[in-house]
Amino acid sequence: MFYSLWVLLFITFGSAYDYRHALKLSLLFYEAQRSGPLPASNRITWRSDSALDDHGLNNEDLTGGYYDASDYVKFSFTMAFTTTILTWGMLSFRHAYNEAGQYQHGLDAIKWATDYFIKCHASKYEFYGQIGDFSLDHAFWGRPEEMNMTRPAYKIDIEHPGSDLAGEAVAALAAASLLFENFNQSYSDELLRHATELYDFATMYRGLYHDSIPGAKVYYESTGYGDELTWAAIWLYKKTKDVKYIEQAETFYTKFRIKDRPNEFFYNKKVAGIQLLLAELTLRPEYISTIKNFCDYTIKEQIRTPKGLIFIDKSGTLSHAANVAFICLHAGLTLNISQAAYVSFAKEQINYMLGSTGQSFVVGYGQNYPKQPHHSASSCPNLPEPCGWKQFTWKGPNPQILYGALVSGPDQNDHYEDVREEFLYNEVTLDYNAGFQSTLAGLIYIENENKL
Repeated sequence: MFYSLWVLLFITFGSAYDYRHALKLSLLFYEAQRSGPLPASNRITWRSDSALDDHGLNNEDLTGGYYDASDYVKFSFTMAFTTTILTWGMLSFRHAYNEAGQYQHGLDAIKWATDYFIKCHASKYEFYGQIGDFSLDHAFWGRPEEMNMTRPAYKIDIEHPGSDLAGEAVAALAAASLLFENFNQSYSDELLRHATELYDFATMYRGLYHDSIPGAKVYYESTGYGDELTWAAIWLYKKTKDVKYIEQAETFYTKFRIKDRPNEFFYNKKVAGIQLLLAELTLRPEYISTIKNFCDYTIKEQIRTPKGLIFIDKSGTLSHAANVAFICLHAGLTLNISQAAYVSFAKEQINYMLGSTGQSFVVGYGQNYPKQPHHSASSCPNLPEPCGWKQFTWKGPNPQILYGALVSGPDQNDHYEDVREEFLYNEVTLDYNAGFQSTLAGLIYIENENKL
């Protein structure tokens, strides 16, 4: 990657924040969210095996994967988006992970998800998209190891398609296949096989996944599948270099009118990521222009809090800011456009999350960090003490520190409440940390390049 002199001078002044430590903590958060039988290498002492009876409609083994948030439902849609973004960060900033001593932990985090997706892909045109029932799960507050409710499985298939869900799974599997090809070729090949089969499923049988899995609409609605089909084709092209995939991606790009400037980048709208990848892969001015317009709008015109945080939505405020920071940081480095401004913007947003206003929003990072994240398992005391709804309303800090979790964050006026019940401030989810972690890796990469 090319660096302008300005960027190198900017980075020379260093950072008051330890991005390497924050990266390490973020990976610990993902370990705390693991479902299924845990490995001997488990570093979260207050977690153990859980949900060992998760199975499909034909008794398929569906153990593993990640719990979504404070609850214990497993959503393949957002889990796959998380996996794609984390893998993208590892592919782009491998040296940052190595230098921070976190590369193997990063690989483990990706593989924990992709192993689960392989299980979910029970047959060529079948993919499990959700484990757990909302009404039952949300009536329980306690340890995942002590769950005793029914955990039904929901899937997409030919009669009940979900092009968005299948497409996002394709992207995650194809990206991971690219990541693992130099370490485990047989595993890489297996991931690619599942990705190509799911791509056929996504393109041949069209539909929105929440029409097939209605309960998902309440929490993770999908407003269209055009971006997922395009996203999937791009990631398959990045892995295979088969021109048919980039041609299909550009066809989808036109058909689904993806050229317009988006206002955000998250699990339900991947347009900015698509525009960036098409710009990087083709170097065509029209794509470069679209991603530049997105980042320039985000930095210069997007709503901000009085203290400078990009404000896109109150639900996942910090996650939205981290996601656009990742896109613009990546664009500045790979396309050499507005490099200084985009790097500065990414640092500004990440530093806000790490405490530049006096409040850290990453659990366990800094002195003044969230003590009451909205998270069931970490609110429980050590065994053999019982855990239940009284822990939800308890006014003290969570007994277990949920290291690395990025909370939802403040409102438009920078107001924040560290209160467990206030999920709009203190909710944590898998996808909240994805763009945050990958932006951290990018900032570490830049610091390392300056040392060469």
